[in-house]
Amino acid sequence: MRIGLAYDLRSDFTAPASGPEDALEEYDSPATIDAIEQALAGRGHEVTRLGGGRRFLVSVLEAPPELVFTIAEGRGSRSREAHVPAACELLGIPHTHSDPLTMAAALDKAVAKKLVAAAGVPTPRFALAHSARDVARVDLTYPLFAKPAAEGSSMGIRKTSRIADATELSARVGRLLEDYREPVLIEEYCNGPEFTVAVLGTGRAARVVAAMEIVPRGVPVADFVYSLEQKRSPSWREELEYVAPPCRDAAFVRAVETVALDAHRALGCRDIARIDVRVGRDGVPQFIEANPLPGIAPGWSDLALLWERLGRGYEDLVNSIVDEARARLGIP
Repeated sequence: MRIGLAYDLRSDFTAPASGPEDALEEYDSPATIDAIEQALAGRGHEVTRLGGGRRFLVSVLEAPPELVFTIAEGRGSRSREAHVPAACELLGIPHTHSDPLTMAAALDKAVAKKLVAAAGVPTPRFALAHSARDVARVDLTYPLFAKPAAEGSSMGIRKTSRIADATELSARVGRLLEDYREPVLIEEYCNGPEFTVAVLGTGRAARVVAAMEIVPRGVPVADFVYSLEQKRSPSWREELEYVAPPCRDAAFVRAVETVALDAHRALGCRDIARIDVRVGRDGVPQFIEANPLPGIAPGWSDLALLWERLGRGYEDLVNSIVDEARARLGIP
């Protein structure tokens, strides 16, 4: 097939002078684009680099591909991950991953939690702070967890995101509001094991590939925050253990996977998604958030690490996404 790659590079943007240090965390490196292109070309596909934003629009209008493979994060709004899918829909060009509605709903964590909860999927109780005044009205049980409501790639998540009391909550929410200039999601902290689950497929055809447990080596599980500091640490491979499939009771793992699969379907995810699940204080696996546009940086992104631990190569990961899109679209 003729496949066009839609993506945003970190070098395409300039970090705001007064913004947070992780303002460009979601965007990709040239090495990731090289790896995706090589994986697709290895299966005989003809690959064209389309880029993102206005460059994507110009490129896709000049030479429309048969399929757009998108990892483009977009820029400037809570619906930014929907930009490329929406353009593809407008132009009638098939694309991988979820449609614009799912992309926008999943990035807004409060919207995603409302949708999965309405479908009967367990998720921690939460509140949304639009301003510092909203903190006083929070009626949740400590400890709590606070993060930007519409960011990915652990943006805004630090070791201080786990909050013990009202004083810490006020300080943390104030800092997040100032740095990210968007609402802050506050939810009851889950103190059990943390998992991320890969789901392939669409609708009733969706199925779990595997769950991966993220195990801290230096702190108790109850205190563990999978933070940006942890992910950026030069010694992250020594500080964290990634176990796929988890070495736990089969019924327990099935419960984790069921939460992820039900959330995937409730949000209308297509082709692939990575669903984060953490066990709550009552021992029940809880939906944390959905990633219908998961990072696939080889050797680093959670999805790539999961595939690696299953003994499946990076080429298989990339082309599994294409295969799911072709099956959904009826493309031979």
